[in-house]
Amino acid sequence: MKTLGVLTVNTGTPDEPRAAAVRRFLGRFLADPRVVELPRVLWLPLLHGVVLPLRAARSARNYRQVWMDDGSPLAVYARRLRDALELELESQRPGAVVVESAFLYSGAGVRAALDKLRAAGAARIVVLPLYPQCSGTTTGPVFDQVGAALRPWRALPDLELVGDYHDDPGYIGALANSVREHWQAHGRTAQLLLSFHGLPQRCVQRGDPYEQQCRRTASLLAAALELSEREWSLSFQSRFGAERWLGPATDAELAALPKRGVRTLTVLCPGFSLDCLETLEEIALRGRSIYLRAGGEQFQYVPALNDRADHARALARRVLAGAATDAGAGA
Repeated sequence: MKTLGVLTVNTGTPDEPRAAAVRRFLGRFLADPRVVELPRVLWLPLLHGVVLPLRAARSARNYRQVWMDDGSPLAVYARRLRDALELELESQRPGAVVVESAFLYSGAGVRAALDKLRAAGAARIVVLPLYPQCSGTTTGPVFDQVGAALRPWRALPDLELVGDYHDDPGYIGALANSVREHWQAHGRTAQLLLSFHGLPQRCVQRGDPYEQQCRRTASLLAAALELSEREWSLSFQSRFGAERWLGPATDAELAALPKRGVRTLTVLCPGFSLDCLETLEEIALRGRSIYLRAGGEQFQYVPALNDRADHARALARRVLAGAATDAGAGA
C-alpha cells in the first residue's frame, strides 16, 4: 500500500507577540490578492504605509493576552492536532502515514511541508485546509500555494485537495459533543450564539459558497443539539475595512442580546478548527466584556475543537474517504 501523506493547512500566526513579528505576518497575509481583492497598485502602498503601522502594535497587545507558554495558540494547537490526526490515521489505515502541518503566511510554509512528505515517500497526498467552510479567501490560497509548490516536481503524487467539510457528520458530531460537555460542566444558558468569521458581501455576490455553508453548518448543529429557533442564533465576526460584510455582526449581536432578554449566553465559533486570536481574544475576552457591559449576566465560550479525539477522528475519516473512493475507482 502506498505511503499516505497528509498536509493540514491554516492561515498563520506571528512568531512572537511583538509588533515587528505581527507586522511581518500581517504583511504576508494582507498582501495576498485572494484576501484583499483590490488592485495591488492601490492596496500595497496603503497596506505598508497606513494599515500595518497602525494595526501591528495593537494586534501585538492582543496576542500577548492569549499567548501560551509554548507559543501562539494557533501554532500550539496545530502541532497537537497534527499528532492526534497521525495517531488516528495509523489506527484506521494499514500502511505508513505521515502528517505535516503548514501555515499559509508564516513559518516554513506549504512548499517545505510538501517537500517533507515527498522525502518521507508519500506517493499519495491529501491536502486538508482546516477551514470547514470553503471560501476563495481561505481555501483558495491553499490551492494556490499547493499548485505553485508542485510546479517544479517531476514525479507527481496522487493528490486530493479537500474543498470543505462543513456538513460532515463527524465534524457536526464533534461540535455537538463539545457544546454538550461544556454545558454539563458549566450549566446550560438561554441561548447559543454561533459566530463565524466574517466575509465581505461582494465575495458572496461573486459566487463564494461560504455564507451558505456557514448557515448549513449552523442548522445541522442546532438540529443535533435539539435546539428550538429561539435557543440559537448566527453571526459573523472579524470585520475589516469600511465595505459591507456579512451580518449580523457578532459584536453588535453581543451588545443587543441582553436588551432582547437573553441574560445567559454560550458562544461557539464553528468555523475555527483551532483556537486563535479571533476566538480567544476577540470572543472569549473582548466579546465577553461587550456582552456583560450590555447587561448580560453569564457568558460562556466553548473552545474550538482543537485536538479533541472526536475532531481528529472526524478529520481522519474525511481523509480516508477520498482514499477509499480512489482505490475503488481504480480496482
